[in-house]
Amino acid sequence: MNRDLASSESIREPDPLAPRDGSETTPDDSGFASRVRSAVAWRWGTQVAAQIITWTSTILVVRLLDPTDYGLFAMSQVVLTALAFLNGHSFATSLVQTERIDERRIGQIFGLLLMFNGALAAIQFAFAPYAAAYFGEPLVANMLRIQAMIFLTVPFTALPAELLARRLEFRRQGQVNMASAVVGAALALTLAWQGFGVWSLVYAPIAMFVTRAIGLTIAAGLRIRPIFDPRGAWDLVTFGGTLTLCQLFWIVQSQSDIVIAGRSMPTHDLGLYSEALFLTLIVTGRFIPPINEVALAAYSELHRAKRPLGPYFLKTARMVMMVSAPIYIGLALTAEDAILTLFGQKWAGMIPIVGGLALVMPAFALHLICSPVTNAMGRPRVYLTTSVAGAIVMPLAFLWGVDGGFGAHDTPAMGLVHAWWLAAPALCLFTLAMTLPRIGVSPLALARELAPIALACGMMTLAVVAAQRFAPFGAPWTELAWNGLVGASVYAATFWFGFNRLVRETWAMLREREASPAAALSPA
Repeated sequence: MNRDLASSESIREPDPLAPRDGSETTPDDSGFASRVRSAVAWRWGTQVAAQIITWTSTILVVRLLDPTDYGLFAMSQVVLTALAFLNGHSFATSLVQTERIDERRIGQIFGLLLMFNGALAAIQFAFAPYAAAYFGEPLVANMLRIQAMIFLTVPFTALPAELLARRLEFRRQGQVNMASAVVGAALALTLAWQGFGVWSLVYAPIAMFVTRAIGLTIAAGLRIRPIFDPRGAWDLVTFGGTLTLCQLFWIVQSQSDIVIAGRSMPTHDLGLYSEALFLTLIVTGRFIPPINEVALAAYSELHRAKRPLGPYFLKTARMVMMVSAPIYIGLALTAEDAILTLFGQKWAGMIPIVGGLALVMPAFALHLICSPVTNAMGRPRVYLTTSVAGAIVMPLAFLWGVDGGFGAHDTPAMGLVHAWWLAAPALCLFTLAMTLPRIGVSPLALARELAPIALACGMMTLAVVAAQRFAPFGAPWTELAWNGLVGASVYAATFWFGFNRLVRETWAMLREREASPAAALSPA
């Protein structure tokens, strides 16, 4: 944000959809579409590039470390993630949705972030020995003490990031994210190569957070003094507090598998499961959040302009599933070759876990993209309700799964996979039932948008299975390349010959011939 935030009495930003004379008018679709398209391109594009850097490093680091190292890291991440819901980032997010923003309100959010994260760093430092005793791994205590530094960087990442997001300025954010990815990847690889073991997984994220905090603070031109008086900001506190509760329930939902299985599973097996989950969440956990960031800002601007959000959500859902569904179905079909090629024989135990988790991740992806649209409407209670549901359904499923799931002789890790098979689709259906009526979208309308994707994935599955049976290759990497080529070709051909209109519409959008905000909101 190219302005000195401390230099003016008020920095209320002009709504780009509002006319200068204050009268009501129709928003400039082409200008808005261009801004959203640019935001998506920078935020999602740089996220993809950053993840390529990070995953190149990760694959190399995985070959240098042992599953036990990742098991220890997963234990420390449970505590770090459990406390992170209180880091106050949701209060910064409230600046994106609110209609009124000025220097005082920004300073109040800054003050909240400093207080919350200073307290969290102290709590994690003090709680570290108790967490280590719970898991029976003394090394976890030292890891947690060092990782407490991450909380001290949050105020300097959350506030500038949300101020830039409000204006749909994601170019500089993307550049900072790229720089932090390079720093983290280089440090992780260097430390792993030098034999630091699990500590390479500890210090690399810290370096990334510090780099991102410095970069975003400079990019936003942040010169705000913290204000510790909350008067006049209760709307921000209420909205942000509701989202914070949502984060609490998300933590319960997303970390309960490690908490439940961590005491009974061997560290080696826990490492296999946690790394398999990390791999299968690469789309939902790494590429959908940037899309949601842009979607929240765009939905909020459209809602302030009194636009119905249902058509925009449908296109966003279609485009997200058009990308994520074939990736996950393809991973499920080629799990063995992918693991042996990328990770090596040492990680072969991941194969059935990855294959099983990948099958259910499209439903989880659809669940994740629902919250921005209702949050933008100022209805975070919908997100809160679905978060509570997830915090109930997922742990109950994991408690059942850790005892063997569908098969009495299955390992606890595969039991957790079975739990995902039941819980993720159930949570997706509940979230859609809560979201669709509020945005004026029928289940049939959503089904029509997603039907071509389901058909194309089905055709891709038949082609890959046939290639594996009738035209196999010897080495895993050649088999992976061949099956990937077959699957991608059949998927693309199904759309080209069966749904040519969708292909042309997407191509027109990418060529900027489509001026509608709905098209711009899509993550293609």
